[in-house]
Amino acid sequence: MLLGAVALAIASSLAVPAIAQKRIYIANDDHTDYFWSGDAAQYRSAFLSTLDYYMNQIESTAGNISDHQARYNMDCSLWLWEYERNKSATAYQRLIGHLRTGKLSMPLNPAVLCYGAAPAEAVLRGMYYAGRIERRESLRFPLVVAMENQTLPGGVASLWAGAGAQYSWRGVCGCASQTSWGNRPREIYHFNGPDGTGVCMKWNTMRGDNEGVGGYAEARDPSAAVDYLTSNSAFLASWPWQASAAFGYGWDDMQSTTSSFVSTAQSKANASRRVIVSNEVDFFEDFLANYSSQIPTFSGSFGNEWDLYSASMGEVTADFRRHIEKLRTAESMASVVSLFDAAFMTPRTTARDLAFMAAGLYYEHDWTADGPVSRSTRAQFQRDQLTNLMNFVNPLLADATTAIGTRIAQPGGTERHFVFNPLSWTRSEAADLPSTLAQPLHVIDVATGFQTPSQVIGSGSTQKVRILASDVPAVGYKVFEVRSGAGQSFPAAATVSGGTIDNGLYAVTLGASGAITSVVDHKDANRQLVESGGSMHNLGSGSGSITVEQTGPVSVTLRVVAGGSPAHETRVTLFAGLDRVDVEGTITANFSSNVSYDYRFNLAGATLRHEEIGMVAKVARAAQGGDYADQNTRTDWLSFGHFADFSTASRGVTLSNWDSPFFQAGNSTVTSLDGSTPRLRACVGMQVDGTGLGIQNQGGDSRFTNRFSIRTHGAYDPAAAMKFSLEHQNPFVAARVNGTSGSPLPATSWRLLDLPSNDVLLWALKPAEEGISQGLIARVWNLAEGSRSFTLALPSNTLTSARRTTHLETDLGAVTLANGAVSGSLARQQMATYRLFPGGLVIGDVTPPAGITDLRGP
Repeated sequence: MLLGAVALAIASSLAVPAIAQKRIYIANDDHTDYFWSGDAAQYRSAFLSTLDYYMNQIESTAGNISDHQARYNMDCSLWLWEYERNKSATAYQRLIGHLRTGKLSMPLNPAVLCYGAAPAEAVLRGMYYAGRIERRESLRFPLVVAMENQTLPGGVASLWAGAGAQYSWRGVCGCASQTSWGNRPREIYHFNGPDGTGVCMKWNTMRGDNEGVGGYAEARDPSAAVDYLTSNSAFLASWPWQASAAFGYGWDDMQSTTSSFVSTAQSKANASRRVIVSNEVDFFEDFLANYSSQIPTFSGSFGNEWDLYSASMGEVTADFRRHIEKLRTAESMASVVSLFDAAFMTPRTTARDLAFMAAGLYYEHDWTADGPVSRSTRAQFQRDQLTNLMNFVNPLLADATTAIGTRIAQPGGTERHFVFNPLSWTRSEAADLPSTLAQPLHVIDVATGFQTPSQVIGSGSTQKVRILASDVPAVGYKVFEVRSGAGQSFPAAATVSGGTIDNGLYAVTLGASGAITSVVDHKDANRQLVESGGSMHNLGSGSGSITVEQTGPVSVTLRVVAGGSPAHETRVTLFAGLDRVDVEGTITANFSSNVSYDYRFNLAGATLRHEEIGMVAKVARAAQGGDYADQNTRTDWLSFGHFADFSTASRGVTLSNWDSPFFQAGNSTVTSLDGSTPRLRACVGMQVDGTGLGIQNQGGDSRFTNRFSIRTHGAYDPAAAMKFSLEHQNPFVAARVNGTSGSPLPATSWRLLDLPSNDVLLWALKPAEEGISQGLIARVWNLAEGSRSFTLALPSNTLTSARRTTHLETDLGAVTLANGAVSGSLARQQMATYRLFPGGLVIGDVTPPAGITDLRGP
């Protein structure tokens, strides 16, 4: 490697062994406080002029020795995004050329983010722009950064590694914080997720202010940073290695330019010390080549801090999450359509790119909203990101639904509907058919010829026919026919007595306040699930009359309009034969307080686990065998992914969570973590650190929806908990069949995918970013607590080839097929992504570039 050759040459000339010579890396960047220091127009101007300035500096110092040549580090891909869209093709290629030589560097992250409220798929989609640049320009981006916020989730390590990242550094603000950020037990370490993959993390103790080492502008004064790394006794006591680094210059500046890194490197270098103008990657390559075995490995979460401020717009944050979830269904249906219409995704490229960038920008770290940009402007920025996501997801789902309906064969003179299942296992659920056929009516399962239970909900143009759709195939559909006439009668799905609803599996009592006062589990000898004297789904006030909103052989729903403060209503639904209790809470008034639903379970001695960000975490400190760090954390509100689960050795309960971003575990506080009290509070909205941080009064919103589902079980099974939650949060899609007898898809049922595993689940299925000629992209996740083997096949379109890719769809290598299927093994909680080429597909050029260029020092 050229950097190594230069280092050796300098070392030889100074007669000092290269490994013994001190190497200090100083890296220049301009910390991006998007919609805090400036708005989109201001930052666009700053990005363009700053990059031009530093490219000029790079070119003007090209004659210096390598250590003293200018380099510049973008801290997010938004810089390149704006440059590509607002400069000429020639200027863009100039920038790419400097990326290729390593004089410019860029991380995978789209902006500087807080990850605690982000679904795993949002974390990945936010990095997709960088992935597209990798493939288009034959580059690789091994850096990822998450700056300034004092906390960091644990599962992002695996997501970052799976996306292709190898290195990261963090510096904190030490402001707007209730954490203890000092005295870090690890200054640099292998930061791994639960699957054993991760990045090398440089996260130094901040002993001074945030414009020094450990802050987010470590090299704000490059000369002082060199002196600190050379002679500060406290630092040297924790850093025994000869290679050290100080990264970051821009701090809170809207824009900054300087030549001080080059001049400092020149003036501070001497016979015993190299001072290197760094692209950050060069430091990690040097350090790991010499000291990798000397640093610790750490896995675990530090909780949430600034992440929590996204709950100051609770409904917008919930709706963003809903649309990330809806993307799963939209893309799986688009995958089906693209097999028949190769151009289906083509006109959606612009909307897709904006949506995926929004998946990152929504979680931009400056939710504090306490900077020069007004709170109202920041709030609108958040709403704009939601709009960008919706503008891709909703039309994609609608168009794919219509397109599938027109391709399913049916005889004339019938009213048929298909029910689509986006998940990777056969399942039975309720489905709402958009039929306006006059009553009486009945519904036939076309595949079996038998009548299925049905009931009419709504009326007129909003009428739907709710059915129990049984055994709908994985990533596939089943067809049902609506016929006139009464048909066979079925018993009600549940009985109702006052406020109690009972379907033979559960008896649930809804109270006048909207809280659930009793859940009796008939499967477990009529065991009471609610803590004695407690309740579930409790907002703490209100009183209303309980009514039966819907009843029939498929489902029965109780509703109470409870009023209270804030005003709210609750719906509880039980289904015929389905093992779950659905609960929907709607707040119908604005509020400025911290609002959450309180759930208290009768499960003494239970262990609490939950989906964090890219991992399933045990709520306990590392010292107690849990997944939360022993220090430098904030644990009053934890990330609330698809589920939380309380389990003893023999029984437990899973709470599926569709909308809430955070929950409080037991009696946890900022500094204490309580995973042993069987209670959680699910956040609706809050300004947890007061009105000065976040968006006040929930941005004026006055309607907040939070949906949960409860299921009891025996011994804890993480994959079963996730499957239950995905079923709750990914309902069937039902639509009219409009094909003819000659349409290409079967008239009864069909499936695209076969993944016969109880533990390895399909996480995403989509047409490749560069089009269906580049295959289908399948992401799978092993939820088990140990390694699992799996096979993945397309039974209706035999696979011809497959590749392993990063989570950003950059090819890693070919996969050998066994009997026409991908066959592999995944570690504990490991996620993996594959490129699949179905038979009959016109395949584009999938030859990988002759050489992938890693961003590294020259």
